[in-house]
Amino acid sequence: MFKHLKEDIACVFERDPAARSTFEILTNYPGVHAVLWHRMNHRLWQANWKWFARTLSTLIRWLTGIEIHPGATIGHRFFIDHGMGVVIGETAIIGNDCTLYHGVTLGGTSWVKGKRHPTLGNDVVVGAGAKILGPIDIGNGARIGSNAVVIKPVPDGATVVGIPGRIIQVDADYKQHQKQALEQKIFDAYGMPHDIPDTDPIQYAINNMLDDIDIIDHKIQALCATMKSFSAKELPSELESCQIRQPHSDN
Repeated sequence: MFKHLKEDIACVFERDPAARSTFEILTNYPGVHAVLWHRMNHRLWQANWKWFARTLSTLIRWLTGIEIHPGATIGHRFFIDHGMGVVIGETAIIGNDCTLYHGVTLGGTSWVKGKRHPTLGNDVVVGAGAKILGPIDIGNGARIGSNAVVIKPVPDGATVVGIPGRIIQVDADYKQHQKQALEQKIFDAYGMPHDIPDTDPIQYAINNMLDDIDIIDHKIQALCATMKSFSAKELPSELESCQIRQPHSDN
């Protein structure tokens, strides 16, 4: 228990620049409180003290705003930042070195008994407000952007954004990049890597199409202006009505 607590405190210093001291973390971080109590509640659940475990987890939810079912399995160095509104279901499994932000739900989509909640691999970051639903696997090193809704499996090293969740980037060498990020004190806060493109692929394609249309429009206007410089007799009839449009400003 104390080994887990020591690891949980150390990972807060790694992932939250606002953390100043161990005493501050122990007294003012509800995510740490919720995880610490969950580890005890989980042992009670496994020992078949299920009512007592559920009652304690309900009490901790009132105190921290974080709901973790005592049946959920959580690995080492798990950090819940801010924490308010986090919900982790009964059959959820969370690997080592994972981070969840406020408003995250690891929820089920079925009333059928058995595995109903997600499984997160190691080194997963789930941004604020994201929902991961159903018995799906989220690969090691995955990044789930804020407010994303994920209902399909996610491969290792992938970054997912949007509703429904779309993979916009896959980092095959995520372990090396994460090591470099830790050495340089760079953390992928809220599930959004610091070097991610400004837009997702769909928006990127639309923007490129709009740019191409604008270029073609300017060329047509220039052609019309050139043709207008000739006499009307030399101008083809289909271009006689060509309207010269004032170029719009980009500002």
